[in-house]
Amino acid sequence: MNLLMSVLAFLALGLWLMVPVCLFAVALFSARSGDILKLNHCWRIAGQLLSASMVFTIVIAMLAMIETALTGSNNSLTGAALQLGLYTDGVALWMALMVAFIGWAILRFAENYLRGDPGRERFLPWFLTTITCVMVLAFTNNLLVLAGAWIGVSLALHHLLTLYPDRPQARIAAVQKFIVSRTGDALVIGGVLLLYQHYGSFRLPDMMAMQATTSADSTALNAAAILLAIAAVLKCAQIPFHGWLLRVMEAPTPVSALLHAGVINLGGFLWLRLFPVFEGFTAGHMILLVVGGTTAVIAVVTMMTHYSVKHALAWSTCAQMGFMLFEIGMGAYTLALLHLLAHSVYKAHSFLAAGRTVNASAVDVFPESPLRSRLFWAGSAAALASFMLVWQPWLVEGNPVFGALLVFAVASAAMGTPRGASKETRASIAGLALVLVPVYAALHALLGSAVPEHATFALPGVALGIGFGLLAALVLLSLMVALMPRAPIVASLQRHFSQGLYLDIPFDRITRRLASRALHVPASLNRVPHHPFTMEEKA
Repeated sequence: MNLLMSVLAFLALGLWLMVPVCLFAVALFSARSGDILKLNHCWRIAGQLLSASMVFTIVIAMLAMIETALTGSNNSLTGAALQLGLYTDGVALWMALMVAFIGWAILRFAENYLRGDPGRERFLPWFLTTITCVMVLAFTNNLLVLAGAWIGVSLALHHLLTLYPDRPQARIAAVQKFIVSRTGDALVIGGVLLLYQHYGSFRLPDMMAMQATTSADSTALNAAAILLAIAAVLKCAQIPFHGWLLRVMEAPTPVSALLHAGVINLGGFLWLRLFPVFEGFTAGHMILLVVGGTTAVIAVVTMMTHYSVKHALAWSTCAQMGFMLFEIGMGAYTLALLHLLAHSVYKAHSFLAAGRTVNASAVDVFPESPLRSRLFWAGSAAALASFMLVWQPWLVEGNPVFGALLVFAVASAAMGTPRGASKETRASIAGLALVLVPVYAALHALLGSAVPEHATFALPGVALGIGFGLLAALVLLSLMVALMPRAPIVASLQRHFSQGLYLDIPFDRITRRLASRALHVPASLNRVPHHPFTMEEKA
């Protein structure tokens, strides 16, 4: 039985590993071939390889579950993966499945979307190279390979962001992103080298095996946590380094979908992969908690002030990445993984269906119910949600901050009651909002076994206080904008929040000046009124 499982494990993992190799080969061939028929074949082959990757990932997960059920462990699969340089824990499998699915969906969309576009032939090789690097990043067990794949992702993405080289503003934004990415790359390399200094190995399984027997007060380990936290902040476009994300919107929609649904999540994945090598709450966790939480609060309110679909989506990405890093900073790793996967699928759909979103936004919205009625139903749903979480605190891993956040989400959903709705309809809407709690519990249970054990993680009181403070600010500002939109103080807040409180200006000026010098194009470009994605040079 063990021999059979070992053979099946080697076969499945070998096929799994061959997918990124074949994707890279197709990327090289498509970059060199000028034959239209052959290029069309490359599109089809790439789609088939991504479909095969999903199948192989599911097969590996099933083998792991079968072996665990029969023998109590999955040593055959783990041993085979170790020999092939792979890491087949639940985080890697979920990430690989998500990457293949998002890549397949974007590829199918782009094949028709870019038909007849002069950038179509340049898109495919760099898109496949980006997907290949993300796949390698997801399931390697060697941190040097992980760092190389991290760098490869941003280098390949840069070519996608400059798909239209005749657009100077797009080129400036891409070089700004390039500068931020190279800074993040240096931080990741520094963090990996510091981890090697502490553990004496680049292999993640070795580090995890030694973690319990080495000192957690090592200077190298603490410095690595700080460097990796800042790298995650840069990759996830957190305030004040977020300006480039708002300015790369001139890239084609498939590129925006790839960036917002996949690449930008990698800062969170880096910590979901590496948190077991750190002991408890570190300085890196504090950076993620403060920067991520602050970004989430500001970006949510800013998103509420924007009417441009793409700008609202960009600020939405900043907010969601902020929430994800905030969750990691508070040790809610299962919730962060769920957030990463859900955001990827949601944001890919949002960008690929942006045209329909614009059409839908032109339809007159239903008038809302009177404030008293909405507050009653929202309060009732929030009270029931609070009772459920007090009764079963494991639903939020005993964390009161996330319990309060979930209650606020339920209340917000229950407030969307249209005017003239019957009591039965209002009760149904409140009930659907309340369903968020058991749905979240089911998803949490589904992903819980995928995340490495972290039951001993202890959140210090200061971190808990910061978490509650950020949540209180989010609730207060959101309610002010939603319930008192015409109040003078809210109008003033909206004016400043619509510009992101101007927090990106210092860093944006530095990177824009460097980018302009590198490209020899004017740094001073004004936005044309009423056309937020059109630029003109200052007179």
